[in-house]
Formats: sequence, C-alpha cells, structure tokens
Amino acid sequence: MGLSGAEIRSRFLDFFRQRGHKVLPSASLVPSDPTVLLTIAGMLPFKPIFLGQEIAPYPRVTTAQKCVRTNDIENVGKTARHHTFFEMLGNFSFGDYFKVEAISWGWELVTEVFQLPPDRLVVSVFYEDEEAWQIWHDRIGIPAARIQRMGEDNFWASGATGPCGPCSEIYYDFAPDRSGEINLEDDSRFLEVYNLVFMELNRDSEGKLTPLAKQNIDTGMGLERMAQVLQGVPNNYETDLVFPIIQTIEVITGASYHKSNEKIKTNLKVMADHMRAVVHMIGDGITASNVGRGYILRRLLRRVIRYGRLLGVNTPFTTTIADRVIALAVDAYPELQNQQEVIKQELQREEERFCQTLERGEKLLVEVLNRSKKQISGNDAFTLYDTYGFPLELTEEIAAEQGLTIDREGFDRAMTEQQNRSKEAHTEIDLLAGSAWQELSLPSTQFVGYDSLFSVSRVLALGKEGKPVQTVQQNDRVQVVLDQTPFYAESGGQVGDKGEITGAAGKITIDDVQKSGDLFIHFGTVTEGTINEKDVIEAKVLYSDRRRIQAHHSATHLLQAALKKLSIPKSVKQAP
Repeated sequence: MGLSGAEIRSRFLDFFRQRGHKVLPSASLVPSDPTVLLTIAGMLPFKPIFLGQEIAPYPRVTTAQKCVRTNDIENVGKTARHHTFFEMLGNFSFGDYFKVEAISWGWELVTEVFQLPPDRLVVSVFYEDEEAWQIWHDRIGIPAARIQRMGEDNFWASGATGPCGPCSEIYYDFAPDRSGEINLEDDSRFLEVYNLVFMELNRDSEGKLTPLAKQNIDTGMGLERMAQVLQGVPNNYETDLVFPIIQTIEVITGASYHKSNEKIKTNLKVMADHMRAVVHMIGDGITASNVGRGYILRRLLRRVIRYGRLLGVNTPFTTTIADRVIALAVDAYPELQNQQEVIKQELQREEERFCQTLERGEKLLVEVLNRSKKQISGNDAFTLYDTYGFPLELTEEIAAEQGLTIDREGFDRAMTEQQNRSKEAHTEIDLLAGSAWQELSLPSTQFVGYDSLFSVSRVLALGKEGKPVQTVQQNDRVQVVLDQTPFYAESGGQVGDKGEITGAAGKITIDDVQKSGDLFIHFGTVTEGTINEKDVIEAKVLYSDRRRIQAHHSATHLLQAALKKLSIPKSVKQAP
C-alpha cells in the first residue's frame, strides 16, 4: 500500500505551509452561510471573503475540510467514489497569487510529492481560457493532446451573480495505454483528483462579465480519491480511510465484504460512509430531528440501522461502529475525542427511537408490499405514517427496492382529509381555565417517564391563546396534549420537565408540564416549522435538567428528614 490517508493529508498541508500558507483547522459542518444546511465544500468557509463581505485574515491559507453532501445519496456505495462524508484538501489565495503559481504548485504536488507519473495525468481547461492552456503547455510542458478544452462545467460561479471564473482540473488516467480519443467523461478510466478555480470575473444581473479588482484562487483535492490512486485499490471504500470501518461492520454482521455479492457489498459501503457522516455531524453539535440538518442526520443514521437489520443485526450496534470511526479520525479531528460520549449517547437514543418505529410499522409494511402490484396506495402510505409513525421517505425507499412507487397525491389527499376532520371536531373552549381541558373528552395521558426519557407519541390536542387549534407555527406560545409522554408533570413538590417535541415539519421547546385531571399539559414555544393535531411526534426530555430536578427534590426530602431528627433545645426560641 502507498501513502496512508493521514500521510496524504499531512503532506498536502505541509507542502503549502512551506509556500507561505496559513494552515487553518477544518471549519464546523454547521456553516455560517444561511443558504446551505451543511458545509458542502472546502471553499464554503471562505465564501464571504470571495464575495467581498469579509476581509481575509491571511493572504493565503490551506485546509483539510470535512464536508457532507447528500445530493447524490442514491449513488453512495454503488459507485467507486460517491460519498456523503468526505475530506477536501484545499489551498486558497485571496488576491495574492494566481494562475501561474496555482498551476505550478498543483503539478509539483501531484508529480513530485505524490509521485504520480506525468504520462498518467490529463488536464482540462475552460475552452476560452487561453492563459491557463498556455501555462500548462508552455510552462509545465504538458503535450497538447493531454490538455482538454471543456465547456461550462469548467466555469465556476457562486450564483447567478457575483464572483466567478474558469477552472482547470487534473485527472488521473487508469488506462494510459488504451487507444482512442481521450474522453474525460469516462469515469471508469479518468478520475479527477485536483480542481483549480481561477476566480477572476464578476457577473452582474444582466449576465455581463467584468474583471475583479482582486483575483482569487480556490482549489480542492479529494482526500479519499487521492488515497484510492496512491493505495492502488479499486474504489475509495477500500482505502485505509474507510475499509477499517467496513471491517468493524463485518464483525458485527458476520458478512464478508470480499466474499459477498454486490448487494451486500453495497450495504456495507453505505453503512461505513454514513457512519463517518453522522459521527462528525453529532460531533459538531447536530442532533437528530425531523427538520433541517437534524433531518439529514436522522435520514443517514436510519439508513445505517435499516441496512444493519437487512444483514441480520437486531441488537444495537451503531456505537460500536462509532468508536472505530472516531479512532480513525481523532488525530486529524481531536474534538471527536472530547465529544465521544455525547456522540454515542445520541446514537443510542436515536437507534432506540427508530427500532420502536420499525417494530410498529414493519409488519403492516410487509402486508402492504405483498398486496401492492405496482404502487402503494396513498391511504396505505398514510396509515403507515399516521398510525405507526413510519416516515413516508423510508416507505418510498423500501418500496423502490421492490420495484414499487408511492401514490403521493393520494397520500396528500388522506393527510388533508385527516386535518379537515380534526378541524371540524373542535369546539369553542377556553383552555386557559385548567379544568376546561377535560371538556375535550381526551383519553388519559400515559406517563412513560419512569422508564424512558423518550417516546414516540401522537398529538391529541393543541391549544393557543386559550383556544383549541389544529395547527401551531413558529413563535406561537402553545399547549400540547399527547397520548403518552416521558415528561413529568409538576406534582408532589417536583417541577415539570423541560425538553423538546419534534414532528415531521416542526419543533416545540417545552419549558413546563402541568396536570389537568388525568391529562398532562405541555407548555412551550414553537421554535421551528409547524406542528399539527394528530401528528406523530417524538418527545424527548432534557436529561441534564431532569437529573438536577431529581437531585434537588431528593435533597429536599433528605433535609426534611434530617431536621425532624434534630433535637432543638427548649431555650432556643423558635420562629412562629
């Protein structure tokens, strides 16, 4: 095996450190850019600088940036190099150096540091960029036949307007002796390993291009891709960056990667890839939810769990894989060591939640699949969602594996009909009067908080401004009644729990819980999206707060017991 992934990362950063670049740590996967949910590229942390919104702290920098992309999630595990999590090595110039240096250093790095044979490399340029073509041909000495002029794919832009410019790429040729015309779109033969963006133009609202006052450089080299080339393996998953994770999964599942069919191989690859993503996402403070980046985390993790079940694992296993992911990455990302227990706790909680969901819906789903010929009806999909809390997207993914589709229009109609029925059932009741909740004739709330701080529950009723409502939305101050809850309601001298209620399209932060007869009334504020009556939600108690409450409550009882045992002298005047 050639250079390890850690050595590739280190040599890249050292190369540019020696050329005056400031080595910066990876930015968080939670970006400051509000237009994206996750850090999807090495340049994203520097986008405000490229857009002229911030002043560069250094004229030139280099980074190894962790990234997560899910736009090609269906290709993960099926191709040689699609991932959700990957590392992008990059060097950046903010008005300092430009094409000559970027091209020269890029070539020096791949041919001298990583020792890739020049005759196995092909470069591309934007078809109008004569300057880059001349640098590659005249200065570097690349034969004209191995410089390919490309179209709009070789022109980078941050958006419809703003900084933009041509780019140039270095490709590795897996079959240099193959005859015929060079076709860089043949990804079975050519692999892009390095991309150099020359940010030299500005595009206005009318599409007019004018030169920028400062010319910038943005480059990216995929660590997993370079590892595949230098380690001589057939795909990114068999590099030392990923394959040790697959080996851990082999032990857990009993599957053998090299002796399995392609379907099982794909399952193992997907599990390893997604676990890299979720470990780093949780390490950066992301928790599973049904909205935003929390939803991405949940989707990736639930795919891991489901593929594990397909391989015969029916007991919790994600924390074991997480230990291996952290061990592989901790030298480059030491923050994972400090977050290891947090990561494992979140994985354990989410795995328990999803197993409950699977157990509730899998039997019905099997029946639905068996009786469906081409399409699962909207009513069946809605029953899985409404009665069992089965995510529609997961139903779609499983159905697709059986060659079936989902009647989404039918699903939407069933959802609308349910909402209309709920709306018609409301009466005018002043819920600000505590006893008024009893007039709604709701079933008693089942308390499950002695055994668990989490439950999958259904919203039985919502209140806002003292009135029953069907839907609540962001910033609303609300009251919620669930069919079952882990939240302790204030009683016996102990205050109510705090935590979150998370639905498919929104979240409520709970700050108090009170009793009204045999109902538990959850008080809170909608912090994201919307929550509807009859929604299947996930209720989660804030563990740290519950522990503090219990400690203070227990301490009060202990103090009371101790005071009762004290012998107070008669000479001491007691307060009335």
